[in-house]
Amino acid sequence: MFVPEYNKPDAPGVHMGFDNTVALYHVVEPEDTFEDAAGAVFGLLREAQAGFPDWPRVFYLDVNGHRGDAAGFDADFYEFQQEFLFSVVAPFVTALVTPLTGGLVNPEPQRNDVPDRLRIGGDVRPHAGRVIPDAPGD
Repeated sequence: MFVPEYNKPDAPGVHMGFDNTVALYHVVEPEDTFEDAAGAVFGLLREAQAGFPDWPRVFYLDVNGHRGDAAGFDADFYEFQQEFLFSVVAPFVTALVTPLTGGLVNPEPQRNDVPDRLRIGGDVRPHAGRVIPDAPGD
């Protein structure tokens, strides 16, 4: 398994690394919404694949503001780091670094079939937005 050198760029965007990796760096600002950040990160994935086809990618995230009770983040940016990045971004990178998780290496080969567009919809599961307690006896 390829383990990249972690070398976060000085500025957000897509950058070619010294070790033939591509660094994708995004900074979430206090005024950014979940949807803004998701669209920007997806755009970085598309840009990286177009400019550096199939190169190993390392994603870096910083979050300014968005503080709250969910491991130090508000609910949206806890979910962004915990759910969105793992389900949408992680398959298309070799490694990622977030304030919530630190550095993580993708145990699977990086996928390079980045979709043409990102579609974010509401969670339509019956329990969406609610905490479901364990059943008695579990």
